[in-house]
Amino acid sequence: DPDKKTEVVLLACGSFNPITYMHLRLFELAKDYFHETGKYKVIKGIISPVGDAYEKKGLISANHRVAMAKLATKNSDWVEVDDWESSQSEWLETLKVLRYHHQKFLSPDPSNSLQNAVPLTKPGRKRKQEPNRHDPVKKKNQSPDIKSIPQVKLLCGSDMLESFGVPNLWKLEDITEIVENHGLVCISRAGNSVQKFIYESDILWRHKNNIHLVEEWITNDISSTKIRRALRRGQSVRYLVPDVVQAYIEKHNLYSPESEERNAGVVLAPLQKHASD
Repeated sequence: DPDKKTEVVLLACGSFNPITYMHLRLFELAKDYFHETGKYKVIKGIISPVGDAYEKKGLISANHRVAMAKLATKNSDWVEVDDWESSQSEWLETLKVLRYHHQKFLSPDPSNSLQNAVPLTKPGRKRKQEPNRHDPVKKKNQSPDIKSIPQVKLLCGSDMLESFGVPNLWKLEDITEIVENHGLVCISRAGNSVQKFIYESDILWRHKNNIHLVEEWITNDISSTKIRRALRRGQSVRYLVPDVVQAYIEKHNLYSPESEERNAGVVLAPLQKHASD
């Protein structure tokens, strides 16, 4: 029964500097994994590029990164780009981005502020039912309602999961809330030691049922770092990024030895923020 399946939204956060075929494959791999369980239905993928305030070395303007991501997903019928995160004036924790997207499914009313982005039950849902149709007993049982709200899960590669171990990069309580309330989908190369990393973390181990490990058997070692290196050296990146992205990069002459020095010597926003907390 398809109605019994839990709906899932996959959210990928990161620099997308530039977006590559690897990023797009993560979505396809995760979707296949969830559909093969028979318990989930993936209804949407969201790419949320980080804002410029992240201050990572070599990070080019968010306008360009969002534009490239939009070009790359133009032909997808389920993956889209959201520029809410990248348009914020300051850097946002990933958890806040997850909460924001979760909240959007709770109430499509855009006036809802981020502060309200906590409740997991759906407000104002009873109005949608026809009057006198529902059995009063059902009111007590919230689970049918909960089921109808898509779960927004964080989609990542093994490098992002392992970055949980970098001191001051993530707040412990953020990691906890991500794995407890939302869930992680981690794509890792077959034979990668992500399981060991989870085993060695008490927080991750406690919530390991909410961490979905997806093995990537057709390995794809394309990374944005390598793409930028090739471009700096005047080498071709064709077949590593979508043609439309390659054309956009050439048109705007985006990656150069100069762009790679952007934010050089600047401490990454989360490290600045959490070290001062």
